[in-house]
Amino acid sequence: MGFTKEELLARLKELQIDFSQYEHPTVLTVEEQAKYVGDNGGGLSKNLFLKDKKSRFYIVSALADTKVDMKVLSQRLGLGKGGIRMAPEEALGEILQVPLGCVTPFALVNESARHVALLLDKGFQSQEHCFFHPLSNDMSIALNACDLDKFLKSIERDPSYVDLEANPTVGKDQPPDLAAFVPSGSSIQQDQPDKAAPLQDPTKNSVPVNKKSVAATGKVAKPQASTQNSKEKPVNPVHQPSVFSDAGFFVEEILNKTSALLLSEITEGAVKENGVNLGTVVAENIRKRLNSDLQSMATMFKNTAYTQGFHAGAHRNL
Repeated sequence: MGFTKEELLARLKELQIDFSQYEHPTVLTVEEQAKYVGDNGGGLSKNLFLKDKKSRFYIVSALADTKVDMKVLSQRLGLGKGGIRMAPEEALGEILQVPLGCVTPFALVNESARHVALLLDKGFQSQEHCFFHPLSNDMSIALNACDLDKFLKSIERDPSYVDLEANPTVGKDQPPDLAAFVPSGSSIQQDQPDKAAPLQDPTKNSVPVNKKSVAATGKVAKPQASTQNSKEKPVNPVHQPSVFSDAGFFVEEILNKTSALLLSEITEGAVKENGVNLGTVVAENIRKRLNSDLQSMATMFKNTAYTQGFHAGAHRNL
C-alpha cells in the first residue's frame, strides 16, 4: 500500500517544509490545473512517466512551458532516438502507486518507486514556487526548489536539475550527457508483452541445440544436416513463448514498436514545422524507419515457425 495524500502532507510538515495547498476538482492536464491555481504566481509543472526498452522507469518533471523532445531526451540518455516512451497506465498504479493524472516527484516516497529515475527541470530553481500534485490530482501544493530538495533528500534521493531543452550532439567523442540518470536497478512491473518481446535475434537467446543428443540419434541427424544447407540460418527450438514463436506476442511487438516510433515523431517542433502536413510526414517517416525492422522480424517469425515444425516432426518420428 502506497502513501496517501494525507500521509504525504503530514510527512512534509514533519520535515518543516513550507508549502501552500490548494484543493480543486480533479484535473488531468496542466491546462485544467491552471484554471484553479494559475493566478497564484509561480510555475506549473508537467510530469511525464516514461519507460525504456529494458523496463526502466523515469519521471521527467518540467515547467509547463518547457519543451521536452522525447527523441532528443532518449538520445541524451544513451537510449537511441526511439528508446524511451510513455509508460503504460498500469505502471502508474504498480510502480508509482498513483492514478492517472497524478504523476509527481512525490511518488518517489513509495518503496515500489525506488528504482525510478528523476530528472528535474532546471527552470524550477528560478521560480518563487512551483505547483505539484501531492499524489492526488484533486489538490495542488506549491513549494520552492529548496524545499523540494529537502523532501527528496529525506528519502535519500539526490536532486538533479538539468536543461531539458538542450540538444547537445551525441557521438563517438561526445557521449550522452544524461546517461548517468539511467537507473542501474529495475522496477518490477508485470508488462508481459514487453518482457516477452525482446528486440533481438532469437538465435542468440533461445535454448541451444544439444549437439550430442542429435548426433546420437540417426533419425534426427540426417534432417539436421539438410537444414544447415538451407539459405536461412536455422533457428534453435524455442521452449517458452517469445515474440518469434507466439503470434500474439509478435503482433504486440509490432504495435509496441509502431507506437514508440509514433510518439518519438510527434513533437512540438514537428507540429510547428509541418502543420497540417504532420500526419503525412509522420506516416512516411514511420514507413521508412520500420520497413527493414518489420521485414527482419517477419523473417525470424517465419524461420521460428519452420524450425518448430521441423523439430515437432523429428520428435514424432523418434
